Amino acid sequence: MKIALINGSPKVNNSASKILLADLKRILTAHTQNSPAEKNEILEIDMHNTVVSTEALKMLHDSDTWVIVCPLYVDGIPAHLLSCLVQLETCDWTDCPIRIHGIVNCGFYEGIQAEFALDILQNWSAKTGLTWGGGIGIGGGGALAQMPSAENGHGPKAPIEKALRAMAGKILRREAQENNYVSIAFPRFLYKMAAQMGWRQMIKANGGRSRDLGEIPKRS
Repeated sequence: MKIALINGSPKVNNSASKILLADLKRILTAHTQNSPAEKNEILEIDMHNTVVSTEALKMLHDSDTWVIVCPLYVDGIPAHLLSCLVQLETCDWTDCPIRIHGIVNCGFYEGIQAEFALDILQNWSAKTGLTWGGGIGIGGGGALAQMPSAENGHGPKAPIEKALRAMAGKILRREAQENNYVSIAFPRFLYKMAAQMGWRQMIKANGGRSRDLGEIPKRS
């Protein structure tokens, strides 16, 4: 089976989507190594722009399963990724029994905030004639880059690791799952404090002031 891991973040580097894909790839690779009889190939595809490349289209056509990973943008998916999906709608997938899984991470603490974005991916799958396999909505994505791996099943990323392992099992068995919503195992109030501290540091680094964070943009 060929599994296409699709990075739908507009960020080329240091994105939560890239971290989640690396974790999922590690889990899938470990399972394949432990089961030599299963010959699974993992393909990595970047969708950072508004157009799907010819090379990426060929890889997608050759795949059995796609896992689309992206950040939440205003209760939906990023505009550039939407443009890519619109392009993919025009392709002929009649002879391609492809199953789609989605992972949406958000800066909100609650993973359920990604519900509508997963609905968008599910509806797009149905419109395009592909099979929806279920997804994961992940809360606290803003902290993933600062968190250690949870391979031992403990730590702040443990709920995310558990959800990824469950999805990996479904992917390898070619089964669908219910949409699953998880958050980091970290107190909400501390996550909020860390986010506010980060915003202040970023605005100062860019020549602004902390009080500017409360400014309301003027209408032209």
